[in-house]
Amino acid sequence: MRPAPQAELAAERARAGELLERLRPLCGQAFAGRIVADTPRSADDPFIGKTLIMHVRGCEADAIRVPFQVGEDRSRTWVFQRLANGLSLKHDHRHRDGSEDELTMYGGELKPGGAPGRYEFPADPHSRALFRRLGREVSVPNVWAVEIDAQRFVYELARPGRLFRVEFDLTRPVPAPPPPWGG
Repeated sequence: MRPAPQAELAAERARAGELLERLRPLCGQAFAGRIVADTPRSADDPFIGKTLIMHVRGCEADAIRVPFQVGEDRSRTWVFQRLANGLSLKHDHRHRDGSEDELTMYGGELKPGGAPGRYEFPADPHSRALFRRLGREVSVPNVWAVEIDAQRFVYELARPGRLFRVEFDLTRPVPAPPPPWGG
């Protein structure tokens, strides 16, 4: 496979920067969310009936950390990190004492192309190996996506037979929650 032409690389770097720049004005703010798709829904779904809050909290030059609080559970943080030729999304999972969960720092790199305002991150090799090691084969084909515009931020997990989407209203900030565990 030959390297992508310079114009394609420049376009992908710009697209990666675009997502960070769309998030940057939200730094310090928190927003309530609601589940808009959850199929199939399991009986022990940890999201049902819980308050969902995203907090654009850690804003650095090349990374933005967004804790995702589910009720009183502050274990989840989405980490958007600029790479040399793109962007990654990682899921940082922590225990109450701040230590790393066994299932943490999984995610993927920004898929080239895509619809304006939508960013897809297929599971990367590290994540696929982690899922296999932990007996979570079902997660190997995961693709995470985010969508952002002036009105809403959407977080999505999709794989064959599974779709989970949470939509956050960016027009109505809410009080910031406590820091994430380990943060």
